Amino acid sequence: MDRLNQDSGGQVSGGRDSGGQVSPAESESLLAAAAAGIANPAAGLFGPDSITWRINREAALFLGAGRAALLQLAHPWVMAALADHSAVLGRPIARFHSTFRIVFTMVFGSVDQALRAARHLYALHTRIQGELTEDTAGWKRGTHYEANEIAALRWVFSTLVESAVMACECALGPLSAEDREQYYAESKRMAALFGIPAAALPEGWDAFCAYNQRMHASDELGVSAEARRYGARLLEGAGSRIHPPHWYRALTIAWMPERFRSEFSFGFGEEMRTAAKSAARNLPGIYRRLPGAIRFVGPYHEAQARLAGRSPGTVARLSNRFWIGEPRMPFGERGCARGREG
Repeated sequence: MDRLNQDSGGQVSGGRDSGGQVSPAESESLLAAAAAGIANPAAGLFGPDSITWRINREAALFLGAGRAALLQLAHPWVMAALADHSAVLGRPIARFHSTFRIVFTMVFGSVDQALRAARHLYALHTRIQGELTEDTAGWKRGTHYEANEIAALRWVFSTLVESAVMACECALGPLSAEDREQYYAESKRMAALFGIPAAALPEGWDAFCAYNQRMHASDELGVSAEARRYGARLLEGAGSRIHPPHWYRALTIAWMPERFRSEFSFGFGEEMRTAAKSAARNLPGIYRRLPGAIRFVGPYHEAQARLAGRSPGTVARLSNRFWIGEPRMPFGERGCARGREG
């Protein structure tokens, strides 16, 4: 299936890799395996006792959203797919909503909602293919790309997992080694929903971190001129009424690998460094005092209401509008969600 680059220890490594595509049958097999043995389908694929719920319910995830989005743009296939097949690059909030709408439904939705979200994503990706329009890093102009391709999917998945942990630790303090390992182990179920088989993933947390480091240095990634333009617009909040505050931009740039700060042409002088350090120092005290209605994301509130046999209340609906752009998670009993761009 996926032509993995592996080191001598059998761990997935960085390096330019066109990988393999996920077939419809393989996608369905992954979904069946992810849902196997779930005792309470209403609790979803993870459930309230999982560390996945504990981390992903935190509004602090927003701190890592910009970093994840920028690192995704640093993959030429991802950048080309978004430029050629989506209108959301010029609308950062729409991009934010489209990402979290799918991810949060996979995490906090019922089993049926999560699987339907995964099938929707797979179907959307089958229509996304084309050719690179410029040489970038190790990729040549004219290289064919497809969205349902394991190596590219793995990179998108990795940016979300790594950035979520960084954001959560910034707001709440370091996770234990056991919690990191458990979170990564649970995330492999999420990866299956993306169409990524477990064999295509690093084995554990340390191997996952090593994979990210190798990718950061590899010629599989590189910032094109187009990605540079969109990256600048993303950090400015262009096309939206919501503009990221200076401290958020500083923190996002601080969390970027140095190579990509340079390739995106992000300045990171003393003033920016000071702003990032100040944010990292002050955020935990402020964040921990937030009431749960604000601190926890709307899809988590909606999931809690579902498990209690209730419809989501006003807090959940309002929070959902911020996080996913609509009052309830899609693919529920009200029918399939409207088609959306990824």
